[in-house]
Amino acid sequence: MTKILNAIQSPADLRSLSLEELQMLAGEIRHRIIDVVCKNGGHLASNLGVVELTLALHRVFDFSKDRLLWDVGHQCYVHKLVTGRNADFDSLRQAGGVSGFPSAGESDYDLFDVGHAGTAIATAVGLARGDSAMKRDNHVVALVGDASIVNGVAFEGLNQAGTLKRQFLAILNDNSMGIARTQGALATYLARFRVSSLYEEVKHQVENLLPKVPVVGKSVQGALDHLKEGIKATVSPHQIFEKMGFIYVGPVDGHDTAHLIDLLEILKDVHHPVLLHVHTEKGRGCDWASDDPCAYHSPGKLQVDGDSVIAVKGKRKSWTSALADAVVRIAKEDERVYALTAAMPDGTGVAKIREALPERCLDCGIAESCTVDIAAGMAKAGLRPLACIYSTFLQRAFDQVFQEVVLQGLPVGFCLDRAGPVGGDGAVHHGYLDIAYLRPFQNIVLMAPADEAELEQALRIGLKLDRPWAIRYPRDEVPESLGDGTPFHIGKSRVLRTGADATILAYGTAVQPALAATERLAEEGLEVTVVNARFAKPLDEDMVTTAITRGRPVITVEEHSVAGGFGSAVLETANRLGLPTDAIIRLGMASEKFYKQGSRSAQLAEAGIDDKGIAATVRRAAQVSRGTTVTEVARQRIGGGGSA
Repeated sequence: MTKILNAIQSPADLRSLSLEELQMLAGEIRHRIIDVVCKNGGHLASNLGVVELTLALHRVFDFSKDRLLWDVGHQCYVHKLVTGRNADFDSLRQAGGVSGFPSAGESDYDLFDVGHAGTAIATAVGLARGDSAMKRDNHVVALVGDASIVNGVAFEGLNQAGTLKRQFLAILNDNSMGIARTQGALATYLARFRVSSLYEEVKHQVENLLPKVPVVGKSVQGALDHLKEGIKATVSPHQIFEKMGFIYVGPVDGHDTAHLIDLLEILKDVHHPVLLHVHTEKGRGCDWASDDPCAYHSPGKLQVDGDSVIAVKGKRKSWTSALADAVVRIAKEDERVYALTAAMPDGTGVAKIREALPERCLDCGIAESCTVDIAAGMAKAGLRPLACIYSTFLQRAFDQVFQEVVLQGLPVGFCLDRAGPVGGDGAVHHGYLDIAYLRPFQNIVLMAPADEAELEQALRIGLKLDRPWAIRYPRDEVPESLGDGTPFHIGKSRVLRTGADATILAYGTAVQPALAATERLAEEGLEVTVVNARFAKPLDEDMVTTAITRGRPVITVEEHSVAGGFGSAVLETANRLGLPTDAIIRLGMASEKFYKQGSRSAQLAEAGIDDKGIAATVRRAAQVSRGTTVTEVARQRIGGGGSA
């Protein structure tokens, strides 16, 4: 099934293949990707759509010295397969295996570790300028896909690229979609163009003009001007990319390998910024993926039986689904509630909300900053918007959270999905900074529920506030109910278990492993208090005072960096109240390490915040009060996830 693919050790091997063999290789690659993603989960539809384009790029360019920048990065599987990683590809997204995103430590062909949208063009401009300054003779290519072109940073990059006086190729992989259907005016313009008769006319013009472009004699630049003017006359004199300083070519068929190779051979030596508009089909070669590319953008494990495919689901509801269900219930009671997302309707649960309340949802495309500003405007007008954004992606809107929301004191709610370790997506997607970057903001409320009932309570109390607020929850199944049912009160925690030997202050989803840890410890004769903190801001000062004045070890636990997180808030509060802090130990994700791809459970264990890790820390901490020095305990803990 992978005879040709198995013989590809580097991109140089592609140059000896015939066009027929390249087409066969494309089929083998699609089978390989489908097989591995079904077993491991990952980004399926987008990678199936870029097979021919990636092969053509590696056939024409030599990226051992030329530069290839990936936007977002999740459509790099084909690139990985032909750059020496086919033999290890079964380990995709697994611990110690192949990353699902470009990884500079994995291969010299991966220039940056990337997983956020909009960055490729601007980074490529920097490389182009740097290479020119260093007198390097090479080519620079930025491949922008899955609707990243509508991202504001991408347009800033285009603005800079248009000023270059050298070769620079930006490829717009236009598959009509991002993670979901592409949103916005530019997307509408491209969609109208694709379905118009002009699209076919342009394709014919490119096909007719291409053989007439001389490679020697007349300059390639002049030939491209002829091609460009032919296309402009057919399409529009106001082509947006031309106005930004690019020679615009396209759209061309992204699955016509021969045509792509011929075109790239011409474009690669044009001493001017060029934008090649390539139209591809997301999910190409897999009927069920192309029929529903949203569902198969980034699926979990799949079971395929002939033409049918079934997603392998967990036993319990996901936090994302629980959030959607709660929002639907609340929004039906309060017509002011709206849900917004930045091109992640499925990943954040907004798609499920949209099924019930289509007029109360808005997908702003890959534009987190814009999404936050729109939410601010809606709040100013009297609505109660919920900005449903991954924790790692809200980092991209830090300034907007401050300037348009916090500074104005507006009641925007931030529903931060994928908080904490995320599993297979690895370092580019972990949500481990949101407490640190939100907690310094004035008058904001930060909450973390421990079960589904608390999630709805947190939403309800947040929507009653007249100031900004946020809740965080992981990419995981909702645990069993705590059975507590105690209503949320701003800045108040809840004691779940009492014990005299130590106190665990657990934030959000750290509550269940903390309780499990105390069960282990009870069997050893250690009785430990567990507090469900609920709030990182405002913090429960009575909780901190009570825990510290008992004179026993205090362990804070969170799925967040120990730097600036919930534990830091506890330390700062203790300091402000004049309380001793020697007995406080913080557990969380280490602030000086990156957690690579693997299972979420393994990442929690690596950070020392699963039940075994928490129990081990409490056990060692208890030795302090029995005569072991703090220094000895700290020495035992070196290398773990937490910070004493």
